[in-house]
Amino acid sequence: MAEDNQAQPADAAQQNNQIDPAFIEAVNEYLAVADKQAQKVGPNGPGLAIQFAAARFNAHHFLSVVKPIFAAQERKHFLDEMSGIYRKMLNQHLDGIGEERGIDVGESELADEYAAAGVQIGRLKDATAQTPAEGYVAAAQPTPPTNPA
Repeated sequence: MAEDNQAQPADAAQQNNQIDPAFIEAVNEYLAVADKQAQKVGPNGPGLAIQFAAARFNAHHFLSVVKPIFAAQERKHFLDEMSGIYRKMLNQHLDGIGEERGIDVGESELADEYAAAGVQIGRLKDATAQTPAEGYVAAAQPTPPTNPA
């Protein structure tokens, strides 16, 4: 399959330590919709709706860019790649938002990556260190929407 550009904003941001403002604006627009929906239906519905929409969009995108003759053989690779991207983003945000809120979120699955990059997280964190997601968190003014109980 042709290389998918969906992971590039996160990867480029990490490499350049800069975040495209248009990317953050798009993220914030989705979060605003999710917050509005959370106020109507509770905190669980919007997350599931976002995941469902992302799955639908990414399946559509995959089938739009892959040659039909290769779709069946590329399916598993696509599923593994997209699952890996989501899992990495989820880990980064657990680490970054956990750090921001002072919550011990346990050992990160990305601990080896962080160590290789000289980044310390959790209880081992140096006061001057920053997790990869913290830049996103700071740029996005990230306190995720909460639904009043």
